[in-house]
Parts: sequence; structure tokens; C-alpha cells
Amino acid sequence: MFERTVLVTGAGGFIGSFLCRRLSADGFRIRALAFPGENMEHLQALGADIRTGDLTKPATIKGIADGVDIAYHLAGRVTDWGPKKVFEEAIVDATRNLVAEAACKVQRFVYISSFCACGMGRHLKGMTEDGQMFKTGIPYGDAKLDAEAVVMDYHRKKGMTYTIVRPANVIGPGSIWVRDVFERLHVSGVPLIDHGRYSASLVSVENLVDGLVLAGTREEAKNRAYFFRDDWDVTWAHYLSDLGAIAGKRPSFSVPFRAAWLGAAVVERIYAPFHARPPATRAAVAIMGRDMDVDNSRAKAELGWKTRVTYEQAMKTIEAWVRSELFTGKK
Repeated sequence: MFERTVLVTGAGGFIGSFLCRRLSADGFRIRALAFPGENMEHLQALGADIRTGDLTKPATIKGIADGVDIAYHLAGRVTDWGPKKVFEEAIVDATRNLVAEAACKVQRFVYISSFCACGMGRHLKGMTEDGQMFKTGIPYGDAKLDAEAVVMDYHRKKGMTYTIVRPANVIGPGSIWVRDVFERLHVSGVPLIDHGRYSASLVSVENLVDGLVLAGTREEAKNRAYFFRDDWDVTWAHYLSDLGAIAGKRPSFSVPFRAAWLGAAVVERIYAPFHARPPATRAAVAIMGRDMDVDNSRAKAELGWKTRVTYEQAMKTIEAWVRSELFTGKK
């Protein structure tokens, strides 16, 4: 049987680690891109071909796609704060450099974007992959949208086959929606936006990885975009209360969306000159204060994707990780 080689950027990260384990179990050869000095022991154990390089420096990734069949591009800046320039370098410039290196070599380029690329600060409930997308001035979402444009431009000009994946809020061991929430619960508390009444729009990392494998291997996925969001009926009040129960904390209070949005815009400006994380961001308010239940029917119909891991199963895995990693002081 022909064994395919898969390049994974961001292989040492949260989603990348899960994807590499899955690809290894499925018999793929893995080439992992790491930053110099990054701990990649878990990938060495999988027998991965580990290369070091910086996606913002083209010379350091020369030849990274040689002999590669499928490229999964996950690397980028995944956070809700920071200067616009930093997001553009880590997301847009990095994607442009990788695509330029891989365009005429790989059979499929899978770009892991985000549903935030659709436009943050508005309700996305029911939106399909063909819905109107626009920038909103929030660096993360805007950079993701620009990076998608880079990928599609190489398809038009070079004929590169691509698939764009737009995950919802990804949860699991090590997720920012677990680690960061726990840190905030212990430091300052986590408020609800509009009483947490909107869907948390979650996707388990295991269910997402199911989708990523399909996106990289199915013929139907060629030159298509897909939303991956689990069919869970879970509001932010529900999810944050469940996380709080593990930590012995509860969401502290509720703030109306408009007040939270304006307040976040103010503190972002105050904290920006100090290059410090503000106590609130428009990105976090946008995600937690709007209904972002995008339509996931295309992934189901074309790829046969489904919610395999239940919310209860995902939360049990998260609780076990929290108690072994966070509560023991491990990093």
C-alpha cells in the first residue's frame, strides 16, 4: 500500500498534536515543522520527520514540502490580543511563504482557518460556507480571512488544490478555551456576556481531527471550504459552569454585549502601548456574546463527517487533563 507523506505545521500545538497522532495511527508518514528549540518529544515518539524553521523567514523552510503529498497548515497566532502587525506576520505572511514553497509540490494544501474569518462581532447562526465574509477590525479574524485569500489566489494562479477548514471553538486538553479560562477563573473571574445565553459553538478536538483527515483525503473536499461545529446544545453559561465546577469557581457576573464590546475596545487601547494582555478583548466578547452556530451541513453531506465524541465525553477528558496538568502545577 502506498504510504503518503503529510506535512503538518504547528505540529507541536494543541490541534497539531492530536492530528499527528491520528495521522500516524492511520499509516501516514509525518513531517513536522517546529520552531528551533520547541519540544517535540511526543512527535519523535511517533517517528515523525521533524524539521525546524520559521514560516516568516522563507529561507528557513526551503524544501519543507519536497516529497510531501498533503500539507496541513495549522501554525499561526492563536490568541485574542496583540498588535495587528504580529497577527499579519504570523498568519498572513507565514501562509504566503508556505504556499509559495508548497504550491507546485503537494497534492492538497489544507489550510486551517477559523469561523472567526467570517466577521467577528455579529451573529453567524445558520451561515453557510458561501455566506458573505468581511473584516471587522479584530486582528485575528481579519488575518485569517486574508490568509484564506492567499490560498485561493494560489489556486487561481498556480492551480494548487486546496481545502479550507473553519473550525468553531475547539475544546480539549490544552485548548485555549480550557487553559485560558481556568487561568482567568482563578485570577479575576470570567464574566458571562448577556447571561451566557448564546451557544458556545464548540467542537471537540477529536471530532475536528476526524474532519481534518477527511478534508485532506476526500475527493469531494477539493477546492472547498468547510465549517466544523459539533451538534451540541451547550450555551456559554452551561460550558463555563461546567468548567467552573471542576475548578471550584463559577462565572462571576454578567455584562450586556454592547457594554462589554465598548469596554473591551477601551482597555485594548489602554494596554496596547505596554504590549500587555488587556483584561477584556473584543475578540473574546464577540465569540462569547454572539450566536456563532454556523451551518455544518456541508461537512456532513459531502464528507460524511459527524459529531462522534459527545459533550459529556469531551468534558470528562478535559477534567482528567485539568486535574493531572493544571492542578499539579505541570505545564
